Amino acid sequence: MKSAIKVITGLLVIAFSLQSLAEDPKIKGDHPRRKQVVNRAQNQKAKNNAAAVNGKITDKQAKKLDRQDNRIERQEQREAAANGGHITKGEQKQLNREENHVNQERRNMEKRDAAAPAPTPAPNPTGN
Repeated sequence: MKSAIKVITGLLVIAFSLQSLAEDPKIKGDHPRRKQVVNRAQNQKAKNNAAAVNGKITDKQAKKLDRQDNRIERQEQREAAANGGHITKGEQKQLNREENHVNQERRNMEKRDAAAPAPTPAPNPTGN
């Protein structure tokens, strides 16, 4: 039951994230490089959340990754504001490199947690 609630919650977060992205006036009609970077950050957040929901990473780890993705989005917004509403190819490359780093960090977390030995259940004192 607890797992089902996590899955439903995760799906709702993903749905609302994608919907808010589609309705975001700062993104609508903007430069394709901006859309690509922001869409990628949103997709990364969805992957982070799905990994947490599926138990591949902890909620704490997912929040850390989301904070990093949020920082990248804010950086993109600052760069676009400084360049008249668009980002340069170089800025796009840099932002994508940062997203690559966050993505690799998530995959490493998943591998570490998958390789960790499963906790052994506590012995039942009643013998049942």
